[in-house]
Amino acid sequence: QLQLVESGGGLVQSGGSLRLSCAASGFTKETYAIGWFRQAPGKEREGVSCISRRTGTTKYADSVKGRFTISRDNAKNVVYLQMNSLKSEDTAVYYCAKVPEPSGGSSWSMPRFIYGSWGQGTQVTVSS
Repeated sequence: QLQLVESGGGLVQSGGSLRLSCAASGFTKETYAIGWFRQAPGKEREGVSCISRRTGTTKYADSVKGRFTISRDNAKNVVYLQMNSLKSEDTAVYYCAKVPEPSGGSSWSMPRFIYGSWGQGTQVTVSS
């Protein structure tokens, strides 16, 4: 079973940058993508970005377009989320998860489901 571990969070000032990593271990034969999600205190979890394992196709939530970049290194089984121009609204716990491959449209939000379960996530705090 595929296991995912998030890392790279921290405290950063508004306008700063962070790079999150989603490290995968284990084997899976299924076709899938990796998605990044976030959840702020008192708010629902929201989709941030996803990338296809096979094709590298990427999608982003409207709120992060132009600021965040998702990428992958299949050889190392790592997916990255480069976050630039961070805002206080980006403060949240960030999670990665195996998701269905994206299709249609240019934006991305919460998928209908994820494979497996949520991990511990990594905290991102953006100060004003």
